[in-house]
Amino acid sequence: MDSIKDQLAKLMDSSKANDMFTKIMNNDVLNDPDVRRFIADNKESLDKEGIERSASKLYEYVSEKKKAESRDNSLAPGYQPKLILNNHRIDVNYVPTKELFNKQKEDKIKNRIKSLYMPKDLKAARLENFELTRKRQEALEKVTVFMDNYIENPKNFHKALYLQGPFGVGKTFLLGALAHELSESGHSSTLVHFPTFAVEMKNSIGNNTTEEKMNQLKKAQILMIDDIGADSMSSWIRDDVLGVILQFRMQEELPTFFTSNFGMDQLEKEHLSVTQRGETEPLKAKRIMERIRFLSEEVEMSGENRRQNRS
Repeated sequence: MDSIKDQLAKLMDSSKANDMFTKIMNNDVLNDPDVRRFIADNKESLDKEGIERSASKLYEYVSEKKKAESRDNSLAPGYQPKLILNNHRIDVNYVPTKELFNKQKEDKIKNRIKSLYMPKDLKAARLENFELTRKRQEALEKVTVFMDNYIENPKNFHKALYLQGPFGVGKTFLLGALAHELSESGHSSTLVHFPTFAVEMKNSIGNNTTEEKMNQLKKAQILMIDDIGADSMSSWIRDDVLGVILQFRMQEELPTFFTSNFGMDQLEKEHLSVTQRGETEPLKAKRIMERIRFLSEEVEMSGENRRQNRS
């Protein structure tokens, strides 16, 4: 039996051979190992006419394969050509490269993390990059326990965490890393810098987006409220915004995390009890704290300021 090369050489002598077929032979297209392998694997379904009529597709395949390998002006950037059989002829299909597949997978994971007024690089946080110290060990352990329990049974109520400690000890980073781990399992999270959100809520009154912005937090699958207590609150923000959001999430038993520079007791007495106008309202503060305590467990984090050391 003639070799594939011999069979193709005979086709070159045929009066039916067209310019494209001559071109691909002169460019060693039919000597490409992937082309030869494909023809050999499908010899029962391909005759010489089928191969001849597929000349342009074979040329396209080898040409685009070279471009994909060199990443030079590919017809479909991020995709690589693949030979397929289509009604006794050879055709070219384009499939994602490993690099594109991994990028699409990572993009899908990041899209499950909704970041409101948070640092851009927070979506890149990973638990494996969390620097473990004795003073941060408990927080990492509890985050891991929450993650495992939630992934195993997301429909159950899982008490979240109230991470408290000084500026720069990794509270926000740890929640960002948790959000990424959860997103890999298909769960979405919303992280929000609460002082900035409070300002946006005031501005929303003028453009009628108050309810829309509140619903983003009320109905988030997993909510992470960052830096609560950093700024004094008006009674409206405390009662009609934060209070309403937490009440909804408590009733629906939706996981809600917090970070703060203050412990729960200090947050209640020194921040929630005193409004921007200097009014003291301990009962209203207590009502907010009851919701926070229902939703989360206080965990202390301490250590050196890592942001300061990186500057």
